[in-house]
Amino acid sequence: MQAATSIYLREDLKDQLNSLKWHPKESYNDVIERLINLAVDEEPLSEDVIKGLEEALEEVRQRKLIPESKIMKKYGVE
Repeated sequence: MQAATSIYLREDLKDQLNSLKWHPKESYNDVIERLINLAVDEEPLSEDVIKGLEEALEEVRQRKLIPESKIMKKYGVE
């Protein structure tokens, strides 16, 4: 049997956890486990992705930005 523990939760945080339940009888343990699984990415970013992000940040720093209207026009979204 796994060990259990008690933790202090502010009332507003408890309300938020309640709102995240998929069904009324879902445990807080299940809700928290689901949130942790969403928050933790087990697959690290590849070198190519990191390089692309760094290039994009440099373009932002140099103000090489394309207006949203031009992007939408380019891809036929209006």
